[in-house]
Amino acid sequence: MDREGDADCAYEGSFGDLGGREWKGCNMKSVIVRNLKIGEGIPKICAPLVGVSIEQIEQQARALAGIPADLAEWRADWFEGVFDDGQVAAVLQMLRAQLNDMPLLFTFRTALEGGEREIGADDYTKLLKTVIQTGCADLVDVQVFMGDAAVKEIVAAARGAGVKTVASNHDFEKTPSKEEMIRRLLKMQELGADIAKIAVMPQEKRDVLELLAATEEMHRKYAKGPVITMSMAGMGAVSRLCGEVFGSAVTFGAAERASAPGQAGVRELAEALALVHTIAGSPDGTAQRCCSPDSSR
Repeated sequence: MDREGDADCAYEGSFGDLGGREWKGCNMKSVIVRNLKIGEGIPKICAPLVGVSIEQIEQQARALAGIPADLAEWRADWFEGVFDDGQVAAVLQMLRAQLNDMPLLFTFRTALEGGEREIGADDYTKLLKTVIQTGCADLVDVQVFMGDAAVKEIVAAARGAGVKTVASNHDFEKTPSKEEMIRRLLKMQELGADIAKIAVMPQEKRDVLELLAATEEMHRKYAKGPVITMSMAGMGAVSRLCGEVFGSAVTFGAAERASAPGQAGVRELAEALALVHTIAGSPDGTAQRCCSPDSSR
């Protein structure tokens, strides 16, 4: 489950001064969770579980057995019993049994970043540390704007328990500049997260290009570990399909119910990712093997 060593990446400068940094090159390392290697090859598909009751969550978890998802995300902010430690532990134990060896990402998305419920920084930290201590979650999502102290405390607890951290930021109002998106991703990296994630809302088509440009530059120049990025809603759907080309390591697809605007179904997403992989890896940029009439696909 451990990351394969540290990246060969060094820089000088402060977080607020991206232009003043002196970067000495990055050799990004993948993150291994159970048998899944995040950060190499085709982007991994994460399927959110968004039930409000333990029965709904269990039904959705069972449905994952028949679809090509690589990992599951429990969006606990949807769960009606999320503020009861005993109920949270019961769901996690059920999910660990249902998912077998599929990695599980625990996420409480706050209302401020598009989630279903609000929570204070202290209660948020307590909840994530409780989840970490159960040993049932392989990764935890940590919202970077909960504050440096909270993020560092959660990251330290996770590292001590062998749990990976996905530091995240979700902007449902706009797409920041390329430089600002890179700054946020670097902030996550500097706070010790294993994976850095940003999701933004496009207001026009060029916003999608801005997100892809930030992804490519972050991956090429600065990333120590995997990066996850997406432009949301229908306008940004293309960003969920082309991660292998631009450097996003995970994409999210709906098993039954989408957890964010722009999510495609897992099966359709898997087909699209395979097609991009075939074309991107072809010497002449064609998809003949994937799409020929005799193809087994």
